[in-house]
Amino acid sequence: MIGLISATAAGAAARDRLAAARPDRTRVYEGPVGDAVRAAFAECEQLVCFLATGAVVRLIAPLLGDKSADPGVVCVDEGGRFAVSLVGGHGGGANELAREVGELLGAEPVITTATDSVGLAGLDTLGLPVEGAVAAVSRALLDGEPVTLDAELRWPLPALPVAARGAYTIRLTDRAVEPGEREVVLRPPSLVVGVGASKGAPVEEVLELVEGALRDAGLSPASLAELATVDAKADEPGIVRAAERLGVPLVTYPAEELAAVDVPNPSEAPLAAVGTPSVAEAAALVGGGELLVPKRKSAANPAMATCAVVRRPARGRLAVVGLGPGARDLLTPRAEAELRRASVLVGLDQYVDQIRDLLRPGTRVLESGLGAEEERARTAVAEARKGQAVALIGSGDAGVYAMASPALAEASDDIDVVGVPGVTAALAAGALLGAPLGHDHVSISLSDLHTPWEVIERRVRAAAEADLVVTFYNPRSRGRDWQLPKALAILAGHREPATPVGVVRNASRPDESARVTTLAELDPATVDMMTVVTVGNTATREIAGRMVTPRGYRWQEEPK
Repeated sequence: MIGLISATAAGAAARDRLAAARPDRTRVYEGPVGDAVRAAFAECEQLVCFLATGAVVRLIAPLLGDKSADPGVVCVDEGGRFAVSLVGGHGGGANELAREVGELLGAEPVITTATDSVGLAGLDTLGLPVEGAVAAVSRALLDGEPVTLDAELRWPLPALPVAARGAYTIRLTDRAVEPGEREVVLRPPSLVVGVGASKGAPVEEVLELVEGALRDAGLSPASLAELATVDAKADEPGIVRAAERLGVPLVTYPAEELAAVDVPNPSEAPLAAVGTPSVAEAAALVGGGELLVPKRKSAANPAMATCAVVRRPARGRLAVVGLGPGARDLLTPRAEAELRRASVLVGLDQYVDQIRDLLRPGTRVLESGLGAEEERARTAVAEARKGQAVALIGSGDAGVYAMASPALAEASDDIDVVGVPGVTAALAAGALLGAPLGHDHVSISLSDLHTPWEVIERRVRAAAEADLVVTFYNPRSRGRDWQLPKALAILAGHREPATPVGVVRNASRPDESARVTTLAELDPATVDMMTVVTVGNTATREIAGRMVTPRGYRWQEEPK
C-alpha cells in the first residue's frame, strides 16, 4: 500500500489525482502532517509526501531503521514539477515509484541512486535474494574496477559490466556459502522440493525434513522456489503451512502425471494411497532437473513425511521487442524496460543504433545487416537457451512483418518468450493521415521475396471485393517497381478514381512526410520501401485535408 500525505490545497489536488489513478494501491492520510507521516510509515510499504524534502527529512528521521525494511519515500514539490526519490530507492522501491508518480502527474523523477544514475543494474534490484558486500561491489562497478561474475548456475540476469578476473566477485549460486569480504552472493530460485505426507503430518515435521534436507546437501533455503506435491495433498495442512512458513508457493500435480515420471525410488505405498508410485521425487522432477537429494523420510517414528530436492534447469528469457516506427516517444515503457532487462541484444544494425543509449553497461550486442532475419532469430533463441536474458528487436510491432514469427518458429518450450507490442507503421501513418482505419481494414505486404506474387494478388483482390481499407507495406523498391501499380489497378476495379489514398514516408521520424491524394492521381514512382500506402474503402472521405473512414456503414449526413 502507498500512503499519501499532503499539507496544502495544491498538494491535496495532486494527491487526489494519484489516488484516483491508483485506487487499489493508495491510502490517503488526513490530519496533522506529523501524525499522518508516522502512521503511514508504520502501515505502508511506500509513501508519497506532497511536501518539501526538508520537512519530510525531519519527519521521517526518527522513524528510520533498516534500509531493507523501511518503506520507500517519494516527495513531490508544491508545483508538481519533481518527484524525488528520498529514501529506499532500491529496497523500498522509491526509484520506480518516483518514475511512476512522475508519469502520472507529469513531474520529472529525480533519482540520485548511483547505479540508476549511470544505468547500472542495482545488485539489490535483480529480484533475487542478495547477501554480502553489496555496497562495496556496487562501488567497484561504478568506479570501473574489474568485477568477476562467478555463475555456478546459468540464470537470466540483466547486463553487468563484469571482467574475466577481478578483486571483487558477484557469485550466483544456490549453495549455502558465506560471501567473502569483497563478494556478493545472488540466490537464484533454482531448487524445488517435492513433498509427500501422510494425513495429519505435523507442519513441524515437514519443515524439519525440508530444512534438514537442504542443510545436509549444502543448499541455501534462499534458493527454494517452491514445494511440490500430488493434487491429493493440495489441502494437507502440514504441507500447506510448511510452504507458507518457507515463503514459497505450493504446486500440485495430478497423480497420473507424476506416475509417468521416471524416479530412482518408486514405492508401492504411495501408489496404493494416491495413485502414483512416487510423490516426493516425481513432484520435484516433473519439470526436469538434477536430483540432488533422493527421497528421504522424516525422523519421526513412524515417519509421516518424505521429501526430495531437485535443481531445476535454468530457463532463458527471450523478449521480442517492437521499437515502434522510429520516434523515441513512441517507444513504449514496456519496451524500454525489456531493453534494460536484457544481457544480450540481437537486432538489425540500424535498429540497434536507435536504442543503443538505452542499453545497460555490459550488454552484449549482436547486430547484423539487412536480409538476415532468420539468422537473427536463430541467434536470439540460441542465446536464450544458454540461460541468457535476450531482447530481439524489430521496428514497429514485433508481430507485424517483423521478428516475432521467425523467432517463435525457432523457439520451443525450453525457454520463456515474451512479446512486447509496438506501434506499427500502419498505425503511425494512420495517425498522420487522420482516421483512415476507422472501420475494417487489412495490411498487405507487396514484397514477393517470401510470398509468391500469385498469393499476394489473390489477397489484394479479396480485399478489393470486400471493400476493406488496405494498407500496403513494402510497396515499392528499385528491384520491385511493378507490384504497386498492379495492386492499385486491382483496387481501381472496385473503387472510384476519387477514392482517398494516404502516402506516408518515414512516419514519426525527423524527415517524415504525409499527403492525401486519390487512387487516380497517385504516382507509384513517388513511393519507396520507407513508405506506407493506405487506400480507403468506398466510404472513406477527405475532410479538411484529412483521410477519414466512418465507423458506421454509411455517413450520417452526406457532405454537401
